[in-house]
Amino acid sequence: MKQKMIRGLLSLSVVGLALTGCGTAPAKDPGNTSAATTAPTAAPKGEPTQLVISTWGFSDDFFKKDVYAPFEKEHNVKIVLEIGNNSERLNKVKQGSSKVDIIYLSDYYAQQGIEAGLFEKIDRSRIPNLKDIYDLAKAPLGEDYGPAYTIGRLGIAYNPKTAGKEIKSWSDLWSPELSKKLTLPSITSTTGPMVLDAASLVAGSTTFNEDQAFAKVKELNKGVVKYYGQTSEFVNMFAQGEIAAGPIMEVYVKDLKAAVPETKFISPQEGAYAVMNTVNVIKGSKNKQLAEDFINWHLSKDVQEKSAKAKVDSPVNTTLKLSDEEAQGITYGADVVSKLHKLDMKFVNQNLKSWIDRWNKEVAK
Repeated sequence: MKQKMIRGLLSLSVVGLALTGCGTAPAKDPGNTSAATTAPTAAPKGEPTQLVISTWGFSDDFFKKDVYAPFEKEHNVKIVLEIGNNSERLNKVKQGSSKVDIIYLSDYYAQQGIEAGLFEKIDRSRIPNLKDIYDLAKAPLGEDYGPAYTIGRLGIAYNPKTAGKEIKSWSDLWSPELSKKLTLPSITSTTGPMVLDAASLVAGSTTFNEDQAFAKVKELNKGVVKYYGQTSEFVNMFAQGEIAAGPIMEVYVKDLKAAVPETKFISPQEGAYAVMNTVNVIKGSKNKQLAEDFINWHLSKDVQEKSAKAKVDSPVNTTLKLSDEEAQGITYGADVVSKLHKLDMKFVNQNLKSWIDRWNKEVAK
C-alpha cells in the first residue's frame, strides 16, 4: 500500500546565517555558558547539586574526563549516571522508577518519550550554542524538545576481498555475489526502519511504499546470514568472515577496520540515512535550568571538537574545523549532512507495531 513520505533530504545552514527560534541567554545568567565563554574563577560554594543523567555508558572514560568533570567543577555539580540501552532506560522513566534529570536517546526512542509526555519543554534562550549547530540538529522532534548533539549516518560497510563486487548503492545488497554473505538490522533496531525505507527506494518508489518494501526485503531473506539486533553481532560476524557486507552506522566502522583493515564504508548513491541522538530534560526535574546549561555545554565547540577528534561522536557544531585525518570515520561537514535522508519518526512510531508483526510473519520466519 502507498504510504506518506517518511524521508526527505536534509537542509542546513552554516554558521553565520540567521537563527530562527533561538534567542540569546540573559546577560546576567551565570549558568549560561557558550563555547566562547571562559569558566568562572570559582564554582558556587556549598554541597554540590546532584544531576542524574541517563545514557548508554559507551566511551565512559572520555565522557567523565572531558564532558562531565569540567561541568561539575564549573557548576558545583555531582553527575550521577544511569546506564542502559534506549528501551531499558526509557521504560524506567515511564514506570516512574527513575530520578533522571537528563536523558540521552536516539530520535527513534525520543519520539516515544514525547508521545508519552515524559519531557519538559526546553527554554531555548538558555541554550545559546544552538545558534552554531546544523539546522537539522536544533529541533529534530519539534521546537519544544531537545536538540540532537550528534548526527551519524547509516551506510554500507563491506570487505572488498570477500564481497565479490564493489558496492556503490543500496541496490547492490541484492546482488547474487552477496548471497549468504549479508547481514541486515532487525526491524526492532534503531536502523531497521531505515533499511525498510531503503528497500522501498530500491523497489522504485519515491515515497515509502510498505508493500514494495517488504516484498523487496523478502527477496534477500535466503541470503541473509542473520538479522542483527546489536552492532557487536555485526562486528563479530564480520571479523570471523561469516559476512562480507551490511548496513551499519559509520561510527562503528573503526571497530570493523580493527579486525579487517581493508574494510570500506560507503554512503550509497541513493543517500545514506541520518541517525540522530538527542538530549532531553525529564518532566518534573528539579534541576531544569541546570540541565539546560548542561545541554548547552555539550553543544559547545570545545566538547564537540574533543568528541569528534576522539572518534566518540560526530559533531553538530559547525564552528569547529577538522583535518581530513581527524574527520575519518565520523559524519562531518555540511556537504555530507545535507545529503542524508531523515525518517519521520512520528510516522515510524505510528506504524512500527504493524511493521514488526509483518516482519515476523513475512521476513524473519
